[in-house]
Amino acid sequence: MTRIRDNIIGEYHHLYNRGVHKMTIFRDKADYIKFLFSILYLQSPILIPNSFRIINAFSPDGFPFALEEQEQIVKARFVELVAFCIMPNHFHLLVREVVEGGIAAYMQRVSLSYTNHFNAKYATSGHVFENRYKSKRIQDDQQLMYLSAYIHRNPRELRQWKNKEEAYPYSSLQDYVDKNRWGNLLATDIVAGRFDATPNSNYRDFVRTSPAKLLEEEFGYSK
Repeated sequence: MTRIRDNIIGEYHHLYNRGVHKMTIFRDKADYIKFLFSILYLQSPILIPNSFRIINAFSPDGFPFALEEQEQIVKARFVELVAFCIMPNHFHLLVREVVEGGIAAYMQRVSLSYTNHFNAKYATSGHVFENRYKSKRIQDDQQLMYLSAYIHRNPRELRQWKNKEEAYPYSSLQDYVDKNRWGNLLATDIVAGRFDATPNSNYRDFVRTSPAKLLEEEFGYSK
């Protein structure tokens, strides 16, 4: 099994966190959309003009964002986002660090942006997330593949989405099995490309049948 590079830059990491005291931090559609915008468009230090207009114009096909502006983010980004799932009281991200200290810079921007949104909207103050986000380095290709499935199966925890995770709107699974809504802002090739190159293989089936839950015990992943 090929190992991921041992140096910091280029490594893949599983990032996750939950609401302080396990509280629900994504309470309505607008909250999910705000956080979704953050994890996609705050991958670089570039300021996003008219972000409120872009967020409010969200549709099932994504955000109305010019391709040229997306490319600017890609060229200057701290991290490369590979997969995500946003749940009512926690989130999971799979990213590759592009520059030294990129993950820390990315998570600071994402956490601060959403904390400001949440506190302003719900007239609260202080921490929204539980302590510092957790980060686990991906050891090899097999763990990378199973982790992607683990992340994408999270909606099964919600009764209304059990066995319907492909339709869950706040996960990147639909971007793997259908059209990628986010273009180069979501780097699906490292995972999906392995299935495209193998006859009779299917990422949808891999997610459905993968022993991804074993990762929770083997690597200590928790909500």
